[in-house]
Amino acid sequence: MGTVTRGTTNPNRLRRMDRWIAATHGTELRRAADPVAVDLGYGAAPWTAVELLHRLRTVAPRAHVVGVEIEPARVAAALPYERAGLVFRHGGFEIPIPQRPLLIRAANVLRQYAEGEVEAVWHRLCGRLAPADPATGARGGLLVEGTCDEIGRRHVWVALGPEGPRTVTFATRLGSLDRPSDLAERLPKALIHRNVPGEPVHAFLRDFDRAWAAAAPYASYGARQRWIRAVRDLTADWPVADGPVRWRQGEVTVRWEALAPRG
Repeated sequence: MGTVTRGTTNPNRLRRMDRWIAATHGTELRRAADPVAVDLGYGAAPWTAVELLHRLRTVAPRAHVVGVEIEPARVAAALPYERAGLVFRHGGFEIPIPQRPLLIRAANVLRQYAEGEVEAVWHRLCGRLAPADPATGARGGLLVEGTCDEIGRRHVWVALGPEGPRTVTFATRLGSLDRPSDLAERLPKALIHRNVPGEPVHAFLRDFDRAWAAAAPYASYGARQRWIRAVRDLTADWPVADGPVRWRQGEVTVRWEALAPRG
């Protein structure tokens, strides 16, 4: 179920997303009896699935990854890369595995879809996630859906749980950034057409640019210190959901409800 993507990919393209997942979702993966992660739409080469397994196992040694692709030839090409903890399957948004995964990562998959199709895809994928368990405090599975540039310098993703969208994360290689609104071109499909006056994501990027400009004196200490200062100023008006540990990585995460499209 779904449409074949262009399939373009590069080694290390999704490193920022993977590191964020490991840092923020590692506890859920570690304590799960069967920590399954899905790399949905990995593309013409299996590099991202191989790398996801490596990065998840640094925080959850029992994690295993299923690479899912809708193009049969890509699945056949990936089979020689199977190993303990890594398999490849033909399929799409139905997620053709028996388990309820703790993670579905869908990077650069929905870019080619219409904005009006995104909500239904999110709903279908969230419905496949492992459920939350109030008795244990487990938050359930996580869907991470977003877009990045060809070599992974700039990336924006939405994190969703079984209940729906939770947060939006902006991540960048700080040395390549002129201003935060440069990340607008990598907004996921649910937000990229909403970067117009009157929409929350447009206001957020406008305020981020202003905070970045005000933090210019910190540039003498490096782009990282300027970014940290700018994000700290943003917290006065926006519900930033992370802290300096993640800001130092060139990230900032904001609650979804603050950026959700109007209407």
